[in-house]
Amino acid sequence: MAHTTESVAEEQQALALRAFDYETAWRLGARMQAEAAARQLPVAIEISHGETLVFFALLPGATPDNVDWTRRKRAVALRFHQSSLYMRLLCERHGWDFAQRFRLSPDGFAASGGGVPITVEGTGIVGAAAVSGLPDIEDHALVADALRYIRSEQLAS
Repeated sequence: MAHTTESVAEEQQALALRAFDYETAWRLGARMQAEAAARQLPVAIEISHGETLVFFALLPGATPDNVDWTRRKRAVALRFHQSSLYMRLLCERHGWDFAQRFRLSPDGFAASGGGVPITVEGTGIVGAAAVSGLPDIEDHALVADALRYIRSEQLAS
């Protein structure tokens, strides 16, 4: 499936949770960590509640560089209330250099898939999840799949 800004924005709306607290953040991170471990993916994973880091994991094969990428992708999701993949696609569509267009330091922000804002229905953005270590579309998918799972758990209870 080819990702577009429209498809990524629609996906983000479909991933809205009913609630999000530290326990949910931990379950989300643990779900992502278990999936990554089962597939032997060399990734860094982080989940924040607001700006507060609640969950972090660095799996075998990941590097300290992946830690920096998760932080920068999460910063994009929190600042723009859009996924870092959405922001990459937006900039590509318009021919913008992300850092120049938004006057942001590349040391603090990365418009590369893998950072996804966490939305609560009726509330808005309450945190973000980020992954680094795979091609950015796969990083994004790992987060989106885990959010989809947590959402389905919440809807079933």
